Amino acid sequence: MSNIRHTPMAPTRAQRLAAGERIDAHRHDDHQIVYAGSGVLEVTTDAGTWFAPGTRAIWVPAGTTHAHRAHGRLDLHLVGLPADDNPLDLDTPTVLAVDPLLRELILAHTRDPADDSPERHRLLAVLRDQLRASPQQPLRLPTPADPRLAAVCALVHADPADPRTLAALGAATGASERTLSRLFRGEFGMTFPQWRTQSRLYHALRMLADDVPVTTVAHRCGWSSASAFIDVFRRSFGYTPGTHNRRSP
Repeated sequence: MSNIRHTPMAPTRAQRLAAGERIDAHRHDDHQIVYAGSGVLEVTTDAGTWFAPGTRAIWVPAGTTHAHRAHGRLDLHLVGLPADDNPLDLDTPTVLAVDPLLRELILAHTRDPADDSPERHRLLAVLRDQLRASPQQPLRLPTPADPRLAAVCALVHADPADPRTLAALGAATGASERTLSRLFRGEFGMTFPQWRTQSRLYHALRMLADDVPVTTVAHRCGWSSASAFIDVFRRSFGYTPGTHNRRSP
């Protein structure tokens, strides 16, 4: 990432981004919680891309260079925490589950950043407690380092519905299935089918944010049927894809 902006204090605020709008690469000396009240949030670092709908938030540790992108109309909520205040004890970007209570705490805390009342300080204390209890969710597309792995990932991203096996993709890119399988586990910590599901969910969220019908999304992202897609989506995000764009503050 070039032209990196340094903003020492991570802001706490709510703002709206139009579909496709970006916040260019920058870093803070503070930690930050990034949450999408509506739309789909994409956070990119040199290490990969994290993505989150309204049932997830993204933890961005202090000093991490990152950029944001909105898919669909994005109601963005940012919570900054000082570098010495790390309730999660995490030093890498992480996707967290957001239950209804944590969601309301984030929305309330970002509603009036200028409010310095004791009540708002107590609200932040409860928010921090809820963060500690939030399960981590593996919603990340790592950036491949090996060119052979990058070539396969590029093919899948270009066409999420591509049904080819890892062996067939390897034949198209000049790498063996065994080598690629080792690279997926070594670099990404997951198998090729696990990674491809993550990739397909990422593309599905982007399409849903643009109001593409569920059946069309399922077809374009490689699921055998709409019901199969709905089942995977519900297990991953806790709600059905048909209700995605109705989940707003």
